[in-house]
Order: sequence, then C-alpha cells, then structure tokens
Amino acid sequence: MDNAALKEAFVAFASYGKGQEIKMDMDNKNFSKCIKDSGLMAGVINSTEVDITFSKVKDKMARTINFAQFCTALEFLAQRKGVAVTDFHAKIAAANPKSNATNAGYNKFHDDKGLYTGVYKNGGPTNIDKMKAGGLAGLCDRSDADVRGVKK
Repeated sequence: MDNAALKEAFVAFASYGKGQEIKMDMDNKNFSKCIKDSGLMAGVINSTEVDITFSKVKDKMARTINFAQFCTALEFLAQRKGVAVTDFHAKIAAANPKSNATNAGYNKFHDDKGLYTGVYKNGGPTNIDKMKAGGLAGLCDRSDADVRGVKK
C-alpha cells in the first residue's frame, strides 16, 4: 500500500472544515468523517465504535491524533471488522471529504427586483424622511403637526 496516498488522504480529512489551513493532526469529528466518507462505517463499525477507537489511540489529555495514531486506529478497526488493514488503507486513500451543503435556487420573488412592491420597490425602508430635514431634530419636532404627528 502506498503510504504517501494514505498520508495525503489523512491531511485532506484533517484539514476539512478548517479553512485554508493545512492540519497535520485530526480531531474526532474529522476522524468520524473520514471513516464515514470512505464507506467503512457499516456492520460492526458504527459511530460509537469509531469514537471509542479514537479515544484508545489518542494521548490521554490530547484532543487530536497524528498520522501514526491514525494508522493504529485503522488497525484496530480492521481487526474489529475482520478484514485486512490494507483494504482500509486503500479505501481511505481513494476517498475525499464530501460536503453536504445545498445551493440556493432561483426564487422569482426574491431575485427579480421588478416584482418588488411597496417600500421595497422604492429601495427599502429608511429612518430618514426624504420630504423633511433629516435627523433626530426633524423627527422630534411636533410643532404645527396634525393628529397623527405629521407636519402640515
């Protein structure tokens, strides 16, 4: 098995969701994602088993694992499932992190500005009255106003 391809997959999964930063250690969330996206989570291996295996291989006070600990975790999981560890290595090396995000589709009432009505047709709500002098003084001046408080 090509160890470089496995390490490349490890770095890809460890860095997933961390922005542009390249991570050389993996947390439990990304370890679970790695196992799930590789298609290894089935039968005996479930999310609880993955969490327990992660806790076994990490250092006592650490929150992440390095590549050597990752390989040890794969050995534990392969032994638990009863398959060769090289099969696990091959599946993980072939996998990539998958995103489950959705893309917003076209909505005519939001995207077509020609269909806007009311206040939004004129550019949206504002706290500055365009007919009078703007500012707080203009809003608070109630001299010479009608019953509704609008200046005559």
